[in-house]
Amino acid sequence: MNKKILLSILIILFSIFSINSFASTNTVDKTTPKENNKQKYESKSLSQLLNSFYKTTGLYAFITPRDNVLTSESHSEDARLMTAFEQTTGRLIMFAICLLLFYLAIAKGFEPLLLLPIAFGGMLANIPLAGIGGENGMLGIIYNMGIANGFFPLLIFMGVGAMTDFTPLLANPKSAILGAAAQFGIFGSLVGAVMIGFDLQTASAISIIGGADGPTSIFIANRLAPELLGAIAVAAYSYMALVPVIQPPIMKALTTIEERKIKMPKLRKVHKLENLFLPILILMLAIIFLPESTPLIGAFAMGNFFKQSGVVERLSDTMQNSLINIVTIFLGLGVGSKLAADKFLVLDTLGIMIIGLLAFSAGTASGVLMAKLMNKLSSKDNQINPLIGAAGVSAVPMAARVVSKVGQEYDKSNVLLMHAMGPNVAGVIGSAVAAGVLLSIF
Repeated sequence: MNKKILLSILIILFSIFSINSFASTNTVDKTTPKENNKQKYESKSLSQLLNSFYKTTGLYAFITPRDNVLTSESHSEDARLMTAFEQTTGRLIMFAICLLLFYLAIAKGFEPLLLLPIAFGGMLANIPLAGIGGENGMLGIIYNMGIANGFFPLLIFMGVGAMTDFTPLLANPKSAILGAAAQFGIFGSLVGAVMIGFDLQTASAISIIGGADGPTSIFIANRLAPELLGAIAVAAYSYMALVPVIQPPIMKALTTIEERKIKMPKLRKVHKLENLFLPILILMLAIIFLPESTPLIGAFAMGNFFKQSGVVERLSDTMQNSLINIVTIFLGLGVGSKLAADKFLVLDTLGIMIIGLLAFSAGTASGVLMAKLMNKLSSKDNQINPLIGAAGVSAVPMAARVVSKVGQEYDKSNVLLMHAMGPNVAGVIGSAVAAGVLLSIF
């Protein structure tokens, strides 16, 4: 009995000792880091603490480049080390470019719906230390969500289709020739890009910028040259927004004052059934001859068919307003993420910007020249104002508005907007068809 009691006492004492040892160990583990941190910060002077804070500021990052700073790629495996120039001067240059875009959008009214989101995305992408443009940053998520996979362009085309009126094109079918002629910029720049060293697939993706069609440029670049998608998207949307700057000098250089004053007759009245059947006809032709283009043309035809049907006004209104506005915000921010210094200030991007500018200029010029040629082959009663040929690029309705504005500079009574919408709408279809051709070939 005494042995049992003694054994019980020993077990109790051992248990108490074990519990105390465990508790003391936990106490040491919890308090030691706090005590160490307290001693660490107590050992620093106020000036040292302020210096530590200064090194975490953007000002310090702009002035002092750091080692081992990775670029903010949308996919981390594509990242590389940033150069000292990209971390400092490059970012400041990009801030200046973004401020210029703000000025053009607000003070000059150059397509603020495009320029403001793009420029603001560029500002955010160049903020040091924040990582907004990285794979897990806000801009990186937006880019992967709808630009890298080509989803946003299809939604944009759906909205553009719902906003498009085919009446001017149906009332004057020969204006489709001007829209087709303006696509010369695409195929001309394809040759130029190959001549300076780009392979055929990459050159095809770059050349589509000549149509001034952002969604189509993103769509085809995603298929043919995904590594250059960001640069191509920036170039395409930049030139879309700068249509009021680029086109007027070309239009004036290729026309005389008398040609700019040509008044065109009132368009004929178009039956509703013509507008209803045209998007279906366009889609059927695309399915038969260029199925590669049907994602874009299908989205465009759907939006237009809903509008012309007249029985789904709520859906059509959503496509024209809420949907396209929301997607434009995200698309602009995603494109703006490629305005980061480490992505934009490189030779490939600058080369693409130059080729894109030449392609867009060539497209504008070819549309005007085709209109002049058509006048040579037409009677004096059927003359067209060659300015409307510049609207053959697919920047809808920007190019048509520019044509109307330039025409009214020489005769305020000359209203060219509806006449310019014919080649403008044809240009949208033409750029999608050109994209389908390039995809089918390459």
